[in-house]
Amino acid sequence: MKHVAVILSGCGVFDGAEVNEAVLTLLHLEKQGAKYSIFAPDVQQMHVVDHLKGEASGEQRNVLTESARIARGDIKPLSELNAANFDALILPGGFGVAKNLCNFAEKGADSTVNAEVLAVGKAFKDAKKPAGYMCIAPVLLPHVYGKGVKGTIGTDADTANAYNQMGGEHVDCSVRDIVVDDAHRVVTTPAYMLAECLLDADEGIKKLVEKVLFMAA
Repeated sequence: MKHVAVILSGCGVFDGAEVNEAVLTLLHLEKQGAKYSIFAPDVQQMHVVDHLKGEASGEQRNVLTESARIARGDIKPLSELNAANFDALILPGGFGVAKNLCNFAEKGADSTVNAEVLAVGKAFKDAKKPAGYMCIAPVLLPHVYGKGVKGTIGTDADTANAYNQMGGEHVDCSVRDIVVDDAHRVVTTPAYMLAECLLDADEGIKKLVEKVLFMAA
């Protein structure tokens, strides 16, 4: 049974992990007979968004505590993730990736990555273990893998240009498909960067999970 580490960035598309992407990831891991463990950094969110009003609320929330909502409490701090104990890594998207795992939402191509997130990503890279990044999460890849890593955020020109400026090689991709970088053992899919319904997101995430587990074998 393959054991996959899943990193979340909070709870809620506008300030944390995209809930549908996270749940679909866990669902397809189980359907493929894989085991998973969930992690999140124990840090404060950049800000909290009232998802009903679509505006910042002024509250303060913790990324690990909020991610525990999706994980039903079965979650550990990212500091406890040891890549040696896992076969693969998957990061669902949501703007929490661009706000809490890095500062891409503010800095774009000049962004930096949370030190723990970067260390974990590089640990899987160095061990040559496969990883899947979806939605906006691929903006982390040039930091983790360096120049030339192929990935997709879909077709948004500004984000694709920023990805390329950081040293990556962006590949346009439809919502129900994946991009595979065999050299770096990375799989990406646009998910809700393009998805207009659950079925759109589901198809790409299903393919990503299947490919990551195949590469882990």
